[in-house]
Amino acid sequence: MNTDSHAAGADDFWRELEADRLHEECGVFGIFGHPDAAAITALGLHALQHRGQEASGIVTFDGNRFHAEKRMGLVGDSFSDQAVIERLPGTAAVGHNRYSTTGETILRNVQPLFAELATGGFAVAHNGNLTNGLALRRQLVAEGAICQSTTDTEAVLHLVARSQRNRFLDRFIDAVRQLEGAYAFVALSTKKLIGARDPLGIRPLVIGELDGHYILASETCALDMIGAKYIRDVENGEVVVITEDGIESHKPFPKQAERPCIFEFIYFSRPDSVVQGKSVYDVRKRMGVELARESSVPADVIVPIPDSGVPAALGFSQQSGVPFELGIIRNHYVGRTFIQPTQRIRELGVRLKHSANRSRVEGKRVVLVDDSLVRGTTSVKIVQMMRDAGATEVHFRLASPPITHSDYYGIDTPERDKLLAARLDLEGMRQFIGADSLAFLSVDGLYRAMGEGARDPANPRFTDHCFTGDYPTPLTDLMNETGGVKQLSLLAEAS
Repeated sequence: MNTDSHAAGADDFWRELEADRLHEECGVFGIFGHPDAAAITALGLHALQHRGQEASGIVTFDGNRFHAEKRMGLVGDSFSDQAVIERLPGTAAVGHNRYSTTGETILRNVQPLFAELATGGFAVAHNGNLTNGLALRRQLVAEGAICQSTTDTEAVLHLVARSQRNRFLDRFIDAVRQLEGAYAFVALSTKKLIGARDPLGIRPLVIGELDGHYILASETCALDMIGAKYIRDVENGEVVVITEDGIESHKPFPKQAERPCIFEFIYFSRPDSVVQGKSVYDVRKRMGVELARESSVPADVIVPIPDSGVPAALGFSQQSGVPFELGIIRNHYVGRTFIQPTQRIRELGVRLKHSANRSRVEGKRVVLVDDSLVRGTTSVKIVQMMRDAGATEVHFRLASPPITHSDYYGIDTPERDKLLAARLDLEGMRQFIGADSLAFLSVDGLYRAMGEGARDPANPRFTDHCFTGDYPTPLTDLMNETGGVKQLSLLAEAS
């Protein structure tokens, strides 16, 4: 057997299977002044593993030198070895989990990225996407910059290096002022740990404290993992600076109303995290409650599509009075290349990851609840799985509105012509997935679940463009010749 073709075919198969899900952005973590900085960062990244599984990296500073370890794959596979941690001495560290939205999945794109300045080295890790990243890259290359990666984050290194300001903090602020899009940065210099959020606060970043030392992390679940105390969220447009003297705040941007990403609550953040003061788990349950209020249907059981549909299904069940059952069991231990993906295996498809719990669905009217619908191909297979297991009716309910527009702020979404809701109306989607009925949570219902009133089109509270087409930042770098929006691809530009 040709091992290379075997692996390539299997990887293509799993990419095909995974293409029907939204994929996480990235996770960032930083700590300053702690003797176990590298080990704590590894634990923090482990808690943030759901935000990116392609690669991870840690950079530390020991007072004299920076040290870096970057690996493809999961945190537990890369940083569980004590010998690796021992190669990362120092009391300050930054770390990153990667899911690529721009740039290849190769080691040179793994963050944190590092650069040397005349004033000393610095490392930076980024969660989000720069919508003017391509324009910045073109400008920098035209002016003589040599790019070592194909990720948009590298532009920040060059912008910091080219700044005419003297202090590193001023150079960093100089750089972020030139960025458009979404970002949460953690950066480490020889004397400072810096955190920054974009002016709208699209991507999350929180401040914690452990043993008197400050921490920056994408989510509160990373603080819980290491026993740290949550202090507050970094505000939209804020730059926080952590030194031996404590923490200080800078506001380099004109004040704007924040618009955090609504998908942090729908899908991306871990259910046990608190985002913008809201329990993610509670919000997801309320989404299920609102969904039941809007689109309840006579049924015998409410079945979540694991794992992301569970909280919404619980809320749907409690509101509708229909029993909640685990009618689908997820296999958490499926390897990516354990078997050659023959046509028969491809036909099995989603069953490799999800199996029907026949005793809970046979002879019953089933309501399937999931968080969102992207391409719809997985939904087709799950509906058929329920029918094969003996369900008499299969109704499909989505705890978010139809996804009609692509994302450009760090979520890996298909191009618009691949989104089911952009191609078909509600009845067309129902027929495509083969359900007896199909319904989505309305945009206003989503806002109610968030504790808001109906969405105000003139002043939306969240970044919700995937449902509304209302992009909150300029997309001039992404416009095609006909005025439409195209996908950002630094890799294509670089090749």
